[in-house]
Amino acid sequence: MILQRMKVLGILFLGLCTGLQAQKVDYAVVSVPEESGIDFTPITAPSDYVYIPSIRRLFGKLTWQTNRVLNVSPDGKSIAYLSTRNKTTNIFIKDLSKQGSSTQRTNRTKVVDFSYSPDGKNICFSESRGKTRQIFQTSATNGYVCRQITNGSKDSSPVYTTDMKSIFFARNENNNSSIWSYTFANNYLSNYTPGLDPCLLPRETAFLCTRTNGEGRNEIWKVNYETGIEECIVSDRERSFTSPSLSPDGQWILFTGSSKITNGKTIYWNADIFVCKIDGTGFAQITYHPANDLSPAWSRDGKYIYFISQRGNAEGIANIWRMNFSY
Repeated sequence: MILQRMKVLGILFLGLCTGLQAQKVDYAVVSVPEESGIDFTPITAPSDYVYIPSIRRLFGKLTWQTNRVLNVSPDGKSIAYLSTRNKTTNIFIKDLSKQGSSTQRTNRTKVVDFSYSPDGKNICFSESRGKTRQIFQTSATNGYVCRQITNGSKDSSPVYTTDMKSIFFARNENNNSSIWSYTFANNYLSNYTPGLDPCLLPRETAFLCTRTNGEGRNEIWKVNYETGIEECIVSDRERSFTSPSLSPDGQWILFTGSSKITNGKTIYWNADIFVCKIDGTGFAQITYHPANDLSPAWSRDGKYIYFISQRGNAEGIANIWRMNFSY
């Protein structure tokens, strides 16, 4: 299987002195043999200008933007994503039952990430402004009016609590990230624990998050913010994992991770999609294409996964794809 996958990937140059790798990927291929049994369906077209999170390969290490840039509406009828047009990046919403154009939902300069409120009425998002990232709230359906939530810091990855009384988010200070919350009723801010990419667990006073270990690799952790109990769910000696997302039934965690393709002396690090059970068992890699697969999100019935990838387009233009989940 690895050799078949490598046929899709032509290595043009391997800079051993600098540790940089440059590859040519046959992006036109929709799937590779390891993905047999999975149906991949494109949701967007190149004219939707889907924003793809940034990827860096340096000295044999793969890093990527972990922020939440793809989200399905609570009623499951629409998908929201970031799109870069006219030198700005904003939230656009596409009706999943139609093949038409998307509707612009924000009118900002550089939206970084976002999430829906549980009732589908609002969207909270972070926007990059110079050296700061600030969190705002806006309607999910009407107008461009925004309420500013945070100010003067580097905040990202906002997500609502189930009762919509608070927002949890990540704050970067002195190159270290930690999980905070904001309470709407009294504008109160609370700091909990190191981490980023918070994903709240609706049936517990807990969240999943990404943490960087002492060796520079990212891990998935579960933190109970009332009891203080912390548990490492996913860790690996070589790979990094980020951006956890809980399935609608609360049984599975979906996340992005690094994967290594080897063929003789050639090593190529890639971003793929992984899953595991909520307790860390049942770990599985579910995409293998040499194009990067990023920002996975669950459908509301848990039967499908949406993600961003350059696969299926000869020019490597990013689109949103849907794959079936049958574990």
